[in-house]
Amino acid sequence: MASTAHSQNNYIKIFIILSVLTVIEVGITFLGLPKMLLATLLVTFAVWKAALVAMHFMHLKFEKTTLTIVALVPFALCVFLILMLLPDIYPH
Repeated sequence: MASTAHSQNNYIKIFIILSVLTVIEVGITFLGLPKMLLATLLVTFAVWKAALVAMHFMHLKFEKTTLTIVALVPFALCVFLILMLLPDIYPH
């Protein structure tokens, strides 16, 4: 039981990392980047933050790989569908 104990320090460290990522996201919006690049960066940061929350606050880092597969398969399908729809959204 002692090996799975969580320290308050770890939660504070993750909270600080999430705060820094949020500040970076807000800062990116003011750079005047093209919309596609901006959207890609913001989604990347959002996925990164969601993974941090899931792993540390929802304690999923202690779960089996089956849960990981259950979470990643729909994500992969969404990415696949978005990539397949891009030619219809942005025709040449």
